[in-house]
Amino acid sequence: MAHISDLIATDIEQYLKAHEHKSLLRFITCGSVDDGKSTLIGRLLYESKMLFEDQLAAVEADSRKWGTQGEQLDFALLVDGLAAEREQGITIDVAYRFFSTDRRKFIVADTPGHEQYTRNMVTGASTADVAVLMVDARKGVLTQTRRHSYLVSLIGIRHIVVAVNKMDLVDYSENTFRKIVEDFRDFATQIGLASVTFIPMSAFKGDNIIEPSDRMPWYHGATLMAYLETVEVDETRLQAQPFRLPVQWVNRPNLDFRGFAGTLASGVVKVGDRIRVQPSGKESSVARIVTRDGDLPQAIAGQSVTLTLNDEIDISRGDVISTIEAPCSSADQFEVTVVWMHDEPMFPGRPYLLKIGAKTVMATVTEIKYQVNVNNLDHMAAKKLELNGIGVCNLSLDRQIAFDAYKDNPDTGGFILIDRLTNNTVGAGLIHFALRRAHNIHMQHVDVDKAARGAIKGQKPCVLWLTGLSGAGKSTIANLVEKKLHAMGRHTYLLDGDNVRHGLNKDLGFTDADRVENIRRVAEVARLMVDAGLIVITAFISPFRSERRMARALVEEGEFLEIHVDTPLAVAEERDPKGLYKKARRGELKNFTGIDSPYEPPEEPEVRVSTAECSPEEAADRVVEVLAARGLLDV
Repeated sequence: MAHISDLIATDIEQYLKAHEHKSLLRFITCGSVDDGKSTLIGRLLYESKMLFEDQLAAVEADSRKWGTQGEQLDFALLVDGLAAEREQGITIDVAYRFFSTDRRKFIVADTPGHEQYTRNMVTGASTADVAVLMVDARKGVLTQTRRHSYLVSLIGIRHIVVAVNKMDLVDYSENTFRKIVEDFRDFATQIGLASVTFIPMSAFKGDNIIEPSDRMPWYHGATLMAYLETVEVDETRLQAQPFRLPVQWVNRPNLDFRGFAGTLASGVVKVGDRIRVQPSGKESSVARIVTRDGDLPQAIAGQSVTLTLNDEIDISRGDVISTIEAPCSSADQFEVTVVWMHDEPMFPGRPYLLKIGAKTVMATVTEIKYQVNVNNLDHMAAKKLELNGIGVCNLSLDRQIAFDAYKDNPDTGGFILIDRLTNNTVGAGLIHFALRRAHNIHMQHVDVDKAARGAIKGQKPCVLWLTGLSGAGKSTIANLVEKKLHAMGRHTYLLDGDNVRHGLNKDLGFTDADRVENIRRVAEVARLMVDAGLIVITAFISPFRSERRMARALVEEGEFLEIHVDTPLAVAEERDPKGLYKKARRGELKNFTGIDSPYEPPEEPEVRVSTAECSPEEAADRVVEVLAARGLLDV
């Protein structure tokens, strides 16, 4: 092996023993694209003598093929492992590397600089103690530099190194360095970054990386490695916080044992301690602290254990066991900060899954209070969050969860948002606080319920949700269905898209955000009408699958029938009863479904009809037949 310590070669056991007791520092490199993040990490690996001979040979060969440094080693290739990264000379994925010195062990995450990969930067930063923020000395502080700085402050990384890189390309100018320091310090003050260290360097040349540079005699501070080896990270901070154990698994191997397994997020727990389980609020005391190596008298933050309690209480995966003296809170509505990570925008009213710890619940963004402009930190009004947007929002869940404010405990205050259909992670968020109304609003029990209201009408309440392009025939079919049901003595109500926009939704336009809110309101009204025992018929374009899924989820299984009026665009455009397609084609009508706004057809509707193949009368008969076959017209 090349560049390896003598101790590894002569006494591996002694090396491992010494290595075991070193402290561990996790840090990230971040900043704008081409600022030298991967090159810096490659240089650190090289200088810390953590490369094997075959790795060194491989990077020499890769430097000749992919390198950007002429005949010299391209250290970035030690980190950029994806073919696309090497071809383009950029970082895309988060690359984790381990190295050590005589004083400390390190895990470094090389995060992408391109704006489109900001989501990957958030992933890398989530576990870091220190952020090394790279700045190209030629370009200064850029928008992406500010964005990453703001994210670092949001996530709560306490120690920041501003590494002013590529000083060799500005002739090691002190004035250039001082100007960047001044620019960044002003921004750092605004976002609350207190511990910021500035280091001028050249990752390619090695200046101020391991050894002080004689090319910058005007700089008298620490080198980067000296800083990383000596920065004080409070490793006991989590232990000093109140005890929290998010339950990952209820361990019930037999009738005589019931334990609650998880990793302590914070604090210390001892046998005999009184605890409270949230969100239920039930209390007990710790009977045993069980591990694979035997019982412990106490456990501290970071340890994985199984707790048994002295009382039989109901605890499920995702609940949080906490100290009774300072328990975590529970609520179902919050103010949060969301970092959006998906190409499809986030809209208020659209349902997502929220995962916090091991708990997954339904969530809806009820309001975007403002979006943050990362350049000047202005608060901007927003109806949606685009990819990499950062916004402060109100969030509503379908049930209460246990939580702490993120600033108090990141493990119990951080969450991700998940697309319900694709299961993709689409956003990450931080809880600020519970909204007061979450504690004051409770469902009121009523004695006359939906079943009783339906029974007196001689029918089973349900929603007939007609969806399709403008001009497909939805309103015509819906009107005929209601007439047929009315003639049969059934109690109905028709919610038509145009009619609703004259009253309930008169304040909404036709942007994607307004369309989402339009359907959310209609779905809530339909739910109330189903609760009243009615057969509700809706006729809306409702172009997005996610909103139709949301409407379905509001009522019980079997109460929602999606009816796709499947008329081809060419046929609907030829009909054009209101002249809307012609206006859209002339550019006079923006955001028109089928022309410059998408329509997502149902994948598995309960009923599919096409007025291009049958008459509206026949289509209405088909809908009524399906209702009868499903037993919805009889009690």
